[in-house]
Amino acid sequence: MGKTLKRTAAFTALARALAAGARGGPSLGERLLALPRMMRATARGEYDGGLRLAMMAAATAYVVSPIDVVPELFLAVLGLVDDAVMVTWLAGSVLSETERFLEWEARRSSVIPGHVTP
Repeated sequence: MGKTLKRTAAFTALARALAAGARGGPSLGERLLALPRMMRATARGEYDGGLRLAMMAAATAYVVSPIDVVPELFLAVLGLVDDAVMVTWLAGSVLSETERFLEWEARRSSVIPGHVTP
């Protein structure tokens, strides 16, 4: 039953991403390809997604961590609910942050670099 909850959350996020691509928003492929660029831009200090990326990395580490097995062993179904919530939050965060990054990237390409003079 726990795998069903994880799959449901993942498929829901996937359906949202595919629907966004179909409505004219970025496709899932564009979003996935934007992740490494987003990480590089954040590491260079060009993009302000540092805290959000750290939260997504922590959520990913929590879901794949062997420590997360402990609640599932003792709480059965309730232990899997935290995974479902985390995976759903993570999928939604990745989708929204990649969309935000792609918009930032598009705006950035139309700006001419230089200095503002008073």
